[in-house]
Amino acid sequence: MPRNRAFSEPEYSAEYSADCSVTLPSDPGQAVGVTHEVTVRSSGCCLCLPRFMRLTFAPESLENLYQTYFRRQRHETLLVLVVFAALFDSYVIVMCAVVYATDKLASVLVASVGLAADIVLYFLCRFGLLPDRISRRVVPYALWLLIAAQIFCYLGLNFARFHQASDTVGWQAFFSFSFFLTLPLRLTPIVLITTVSCGVHTLVLGVTIAQQQQEAIQGPALGRQLLANIVIYTCAITVGVMSYYMADRKHRKAFLEARQSLEVKLNLEEQSQQQERLLLSILPKHIADEMLQDMKKEPSQKEMQQFNTMYMYRHENVSILFADIVGFTQLSSSCSAQELVKMLNELFARFDKLAAKYHQLRIKILGDCYYCICGLPDYREDHAACSIMMGLAMVEAISYVREKTQTDVDMRVGVHSGTVLGGVLGQKRWQYDVWSTDVTVANKMEAGGIPGRVHISQSTMECLHGEFDVEPGHGGDRCDYLRERGIDTYLVVVPKAPVRKNGINGVKLSVTSSNGNSPLLINTTECNGSVTACTSPEEPEELDTRVVNPSFPNPRRRLRLRDLAERVIDAQENEQELNKLLNEALLERETIQVLKGKHTNRLSLRFVDPDLETRYSVEKEKQSGAAFCCSCVVLIFTTATEALIDPWLMANYFTFAVGEVLLLILMVCSLAAIFPRVFPKKLVSFSTWIDHTRWARNTWAMAAIFILTMADVMDMLSCLPRVPDLNSATTALPSSSSSLSGPDGCLDNPKYYSYIAVLALMATTMLVQVSHMVKLTLMLLITGATGVVNIYSWRDIFDRYDTTRFQDYRSFLVPSKVTMTVMIFIMMVSFYYFSRHVEKLARTLFLWKIDVHEQKEKVYEMRRWNEALVTNMLPEHVARHFLGSKKRDEELYSQSYDEIGVMFASIPNFSDFYTEESINNGGIECLRFLNEIISDFDSLLDEPQFRCITKIKTIGSTYMAASGVTPDVSIGYACMKKEDPPDGESWQHLADLADFALAMKVTLMNINYQSFNNFMLRIGLNKGGVLAGVIGARKPHFDIWGNTVNVASRMESTGVMGNIQVVEDCYNILKEYGFRFVRRGPIFVKGKGELLTYFLKGREKQGSFINGSSVTLPHQVVDS
Repeated sequence: MPRNRAFSEPEYSAEYSADCSVTLPSDPGQAVGVTHEVTVRSSGCCLCLPRFMRLTFAPESLENLYQTYFRRQRHETLLVLVVFAALFDSYVIVMCAVVYATDKLASVLVASVGLAADIVLYFLCRFGLLPDRISRRVVPYALWLLIAAQIFCYLGLNFARFHQASDTVGWQAFFSFSFFLTLPLRLTPIVLITTVSCGVHTLVLGVTIAQQQQEAIQGPALGRQLLANIVIYTCAITVGVMSYYMADRKHRKAFLEARQSLEVKLNLEEQSQQQERLLLSILPKHIADEMLQDMKKEPSQKEMQQFNTMYMYRHENVSILFADIVGFTQLSSSCSAQELVKMLNELFARFDKLAAKYHQLRIKILGDCYYCICGLPDYREDHAACSIMMGLAMVEAISYVREKTQTDVDMRVGVHSGTVLGGVLGQKRWQYDVWSTDVTVANKMEAGGIPGRVHISQSTMECLHGEFDVEPGHGGDRCDYLRERGIDTYLVVVPKAPVRKNGINGVKLSVTSSNGNSPLLINTTECNGSVTACTSPEEPEELDTRVVNPSFPNPRRRLRLRDLAERVIDAQENEQELNKLLNEALLERETIQVLKGKHTNRLSLRFVDPDLETRYSVEKEKQSGAAFCCSCVVLIFTTATEALIDPWLMANYFTFAVGEVLLLILMVCSLAAIFPRVFPKKLVSFSTWIDHTRWARNTWAMAAIFILTMADVMDMLSCLPRVPDLNSATTALPSSSSSLSGPDGCLDNPKYYSYIAVLALMATTMLVQVSHMVKLTLMLLITGATGVVNIYSWRDIFDRYDTTRFQDYRSFLVPSKVTMTVMIFIMMVSFYYFSRHVEKLARTLFLWKIDVHEQKEKVYEMRRWNEALVTNMLPEHVARHFLGSKKRDEELYSQSYDEIGVMFASIPNFSDFYTEESINNGGIECLRFLNEIISDFDSLLDEPQFRCITKIKTIGSTYMAASGVTPDVSIGYACMKKEDPPDGESWQHLADLADFALAMKVTLMNINYQSFNNFMLRIGLNKGGVLAGVIGARKPHFDIWGNTVNVASRMESTGVMGNIQVVEDCYNILKEYGFRFVRRGPIFVKGKGELLTYFLKGREKQGSFINGSSVTLPHQVVDS
């Protein structure tokens, strides 16, 4: 099955027999999903139609669902047909009652019963009082039988002694056409029942007339009249089939758009949840919400801010836990870098699960150090106890690593309770962090702790309520910081509850499995209720994934999107389930009165909003050409009918030739925009202009109907000179019209010309993209012109016709000229009522289409916002990895790099600046200043020269960046190791990193100048191979590891303020790029011994550096 991009836009209109595929999302990160193929195929049960006109969906289940939807859409049009039937009955009653006679009682009674049945049926259908099965399967056929019975009763009772072949033909043609417009059935049944009713009508008329006339029957004349009837019925059925086909395509297009809308909603929800889970695994909800709100601000609002936005909050009464792996150096030396990262990944993933169980918010992972906080962002009374339980569980977890790896590793855990400032600093690579003196104390509690024990401070002890036994910790003996501040410490003894065989509180861990895949290492079999409520085995999983939805810009949530998203996995595997969801979506949008909410004018139906009305008026409708085809078809059948009635009427052939040429011109101009390759470009441009210009469209439509009407009127007026004297006509026999050579066809069959007007009304109904008011104008033109000719110009013709046919009974009947005119008027009212309904439907479908496009825009907008957030916390290629299909929590992302530059830049004297006095708002204002510094450093990364540099993280006031870790940057040199790169290119990114370090110094100098401060940067640079990866797929944390990173960190920590310190290898490379150095000499580096180092001073060539010169900062060590 083909795979599409999730938001590709195939040709959703079923305008051509093409394959239309709709994608359901499974991998928003790669925008690829499982495709449910929807094929619009030109086959099916309508074998009576030409192949190009047959249209069904594949698979069959979708076609069945569409037919259900189509029947529901036509439920209201069925009510329109009931109104048509009621109008017909009212017409019969009025025509009989105006000139009443006793023999008309039967007609009046039958029509009254029919009218009552129509009214009852209307209310039953209107208010849904019938069972759905009966309403769907029985009512359409019952209504057809009712209408057919009423027509035959009117034919039999009203013209009992005076039958002619033209009786009730107009009504039969009218209802035949109406069946195609309104019945909620497939095309084949409608064609069959219409053909049957027309055939029976023709047969009944023919047999009845033959029996009445018997020996006086004029076979050729009757045959021509019946043939004319058949031509009229054929025209009605042909135009009806075209109207059904056009409506079917319009509804199929709307149906596919509804399917697309559902796809968009499901995609939106699935993508939203994935991104929310990733986002909220890195940032707390209140921070993520505020960031999203800021992203939605207008640029002008952001420019008004004096400082860069800082997301920082003060949290009191929290417990901070620091845990460090003791013996990590020994462990790292006994395994490869990849094995080490895999082990850390597994271990920290277990810690994340424990953090979820014990209500901890993991803050950060620093190498082998893990720290988390309890009581943030929501306060917990038992925060101290939860943190101690977390520490004990971590000690238990590391014991299994010790057993499996046979190394002397352990956990050293420190816990302190107090106040923190929590938030993010800078504008790139956001990571949630905490700052305060209490955080420093917690860090020192870990440093002054004992391996395998949980070391707590006096303030944490005071937050407990006797849950744990403790003993003096003597932390001051092991840590000068604790001793200097006189902090009393304690060590937690084994908890009072018995230690279970499976480990503390039933938490059991294992590290490896035989198949190399990490199993679910946490198996909570029992739980201790002394601190927290009992936790089921699934609860840790749910705690982390059941994320409360922040204020993401979701669309209207009428569809219970979260419920749908929970079922979407099944929907991807089960077409039936997807169709069920689609049916729910269709039902949901059908129940909403869209037009009411959009404020349309009740009379004109135009949108009150002029912009919306303009968009609707220029909407392209590909079926406009078909409407003009209908006018051509009607004119052909009109000519055929007149030729059968009066073959010697030359005006008929003249109007046909001229009218058909004119209509063909109109049709070609309309079709050119649909088939642009077939027609000349100028004609296509003209056609497109007509389609998109309302007045031109209306003019074109009015021209087509005017041509039809004028052709009919001219044919009628051409009969006038041949009207004989009425007195001489009274003695004429009824068979006078039978003479083949006689010129009296139009005189003896005047009703047929009114029926031709009915065909013109049908052509008017078929017009698309034309307002119902314009259609009403055209229908009034047809009705008025025909009525004037009937009542005035043809007065003598109709009087002669009535006298000849009804003779003495004429005084008991309404004159035929009046009945024909009233019939056309009733049909005009009916068609206008239908046209209003069609326009309401068209406007509703237009609003649904707008809704689909709006939802797609919301999808793209949400994707932009969420991706902006996510890629601001993880490198883009890493974010794509975690926004892909669902992954195990222990699945590892890692990438080795051989030639990478690493930089650490700290502000050592910031700690002297930081105070938590009230004048600094408890330290927040100090951090605001640090935020400005880091934000300015971040803004340097937007410079084109620094595209190959990636910010890794900030640690307090230390800024860490690397060059060459972006996987694919087309900037003219290698960001990753390529095969045999030129020497001048392979380390270009390291030179850029050195330039970046110099630019940071200049930036900080400018900040110092503006703020009257004296902050200094101490920078360390190194190059070499690293392992980049993510620890914890559940709470992904991107970092780089390796000896290169360690040495770079030491270059910073052993450096001199105001200088950039590098090792000899970096010196040898960077001097080739035009940098100036000063030799510092050998210095001692912990774990590395003595290393020869250099201070990088700047560029040799002035202007080669980003700001044009190297700058010597205060207290900088200058060249000797």
